[in-house]
Amino acid sequence: MAVVLQELIGNQYENYYYPHISGIAQSVNYYPVAHMKADEGFAVAAFGLGTYVVEGWKSYRFSPKYPKIEMFTSKDLINSSQVQFYALDCSKQNFDYLNKGELASLTLLDISQAERHGSLKHCVSVYNPANDQIEPGLGVAGPRIINFADILKFDLLPLARTIHLMLDTVKEALGSPVEIEYAVDLNRTLNDLPSFYLLQIKPLVGSQLNHEIDFSKLDKSKIVLFTTSSLGNGELNNIQDVVFVDNERFNKLKTYEIASEVEFINNKLTKQNRPYILIGPGRWGTRDPYLGLPVIWSQISNAKVIVEISLANFPLDSSLGSHFFHNVTSMNIGYFSVQDSSRTDYINWDILLDQEIVHQTNYLKHVRFKNPLTVLMNGRQKTAVIIFND
Repeated sequence: MAVVLQELIGNQYENYYYPHISGIAQSVNYYPVAHMKADEGFAVAAFGLGTYVVEGWKSYRFSPKYPKIEMFTSKDLINSSQVQFYALDCSKQNFDYLNKGELASLTLLDISQAERHGSLKHCVSVYNPANDQIEPGLGVAGPRIINFADILKFDLLPLARTIHLMLDTVKEALGSPVEIEYAVDLNRTLNDLPSFYLLQIKPLVGSQLNHEIDFSKLDKSKIVLFTTSSLGNGELNNIQDVVFVDNERFNKLKTYEIASEVEFINNKLTKQNRPYILIGPGRWGTRDPYLGLPVIWSQISNAKVIVEISLANFPLDSSLGSHFFHNVTSMNIGYFSVQDSSRTDYINWDILLDQEIVHQTNYLKHVRFKNPLTVLMNGRQKTAVIIFND
C-alpha cells in the first residue's frame, strides 16, 4: 500500500484556493455532432477544482479537435452553464474526512465570488438580451456563462490543441483509449506563460468501451428497432416500458397537447422509478411545433432512450439530441433516429402493438414488455438495436 501526495494546482484568493480551469478528456466520443468522429475524443472543462467535473455537475463540453464548433444553442448554454465551483477552504482548521470524505476540506462557492476575486476574466461570456448574443468577457451586464470563449474560440492559449495532442500521445503509448484529468493556471509564471498540468492518465476499459453488434447473428423476429443513426454506447437491460406516439392519431397541429401527455406519463414513470424508451415523430425539444414535439427536458427526464422518427406525411430533420445535448451526454442516454424511407433502419410496430397497454391517451400509447428489453449501442459505428426477450 502507498500514499501518493499530489500538489494542488491553483492560486489563493482571500481564504480560498483553486485553479482557473480543471477537467477531464477522453480519446473516444460516443456523442459526435456535425463532422466530428468518435475517435477524435471530447473534453469537459469547469472553473475551479476538478471535483466539480468528476461529480457530474454542469460543465462545458467541447471537441479538442474542433473547439470553435458550438454544440449548444444560446438557451441551452444559459440553462446548462456552471453557476458554482469548488475551492479549498483555507480558513478551515479541522476536517472530518471520515464522514465527509474528500469534500471535507472543500467549499462550494457561487460563481459571482470568482468574479469578485478577478479570476473569471478569460473563462466567461455574458448573454446580452438586447441582441440575443453571447459575448465573450465581462463587458456587458447579463447572465454569466462559463464557456471559456477567449481560450477555445479566440485562441488566447492553445488549450484544445494541447488536450488533443495529449490524448493522441497517451493513447498511442498505452495502446488503448484513454482518459486524462488536467488543470490550467492562467497566471503567467514560468517563461511568462500560463501552465497546463496533466494530473492523471488511465486506460478506458470495460464492457461499455466498444460494444460490437453483429447484425447477421441477431434474430430479426425479435428486433424491435434497428438504426444506423444513433448516439450513445453500451448496453441497457433494465427497460420494460415504451411510450410512443400513436402514428394513426398523430396530428402536427396538436404537438403541444402531445407534449403535455408525454409529461403526464413521464411523471408517473418517474414516481415508479421505471426508465422507459420514448418514440415520436420529428424533433424532440424543437421550438417549432411543426417540426416535432416541443417538450422541455423535465417533461421527458426519465427516458433512457429517445427515438426520433419520420412519417410518410411528416419528414424528419433529425436533431440527434442537440436540444438536450448536455442532458443526453452527461446521463449517457441513447438517442436514435429512424427514417421511414430507410432501407436498413426500421421499427417493428407489430411487436410494440402486441404488448400490454398500461395507459393510453388521445395521442400516446404506453406499453410494457413482460421481460426487460436489451438495448445495444455501438458508439463508433453509430448503430443501435433494441431486442425483446421472451
